[in-house]
Amino acid sequence: MVDQAAQMVGRHPFAATTVTGVSDAGPSTSTYRVTVRGRFHELSGDARAYLAKHRAEHDIFRSAFTPEGTLTFDDRLDFFNLRYEVRLTGEEASPAGAVEAAEAEAEAFLRTLRLGYRNLHSDVMDLRAMTEHRKTRP
Repeated sequence: MVDQAAQMVGRHPFAATTVTGVSDAGPSTSTYRVTVRGRFHELSGDARAYLAKHRAEHDIFRSAFTPEGTLTFDDRLDFFNLRYEVRLTGEEASPAGAVEAAEAEAEAFLRTLRLGYRNLHSDVMDLRAMTEHRKTRP
């Protein structure tokens, strides 16, 4: 079941598809790091077995913020993270726009793999604001 979904997206089953709204970095592009957190809900036996088998590949210390997203989860298969680097331009370029894009991608990814979930919430970091803050420090 999970393997069939992985073949549908044409990637490793836990490499989420590219976030909508991502563009090449340019002078008017804003970059955000979004962490989408949630809890697994009513996982099938096949999904549990697959996640357990690949647990080491999805350890928190191996994760990164990428346009494709990375999935990490706890040993109990209760909580998970999906980390995205979202690049937006124009009117979409806002922390709220980045959260919207990352959450939509996370939901599509979890549905494609038939991984039940609940209680999604996100944290966002604007990398431009981080750089500006660093420049203003004494």
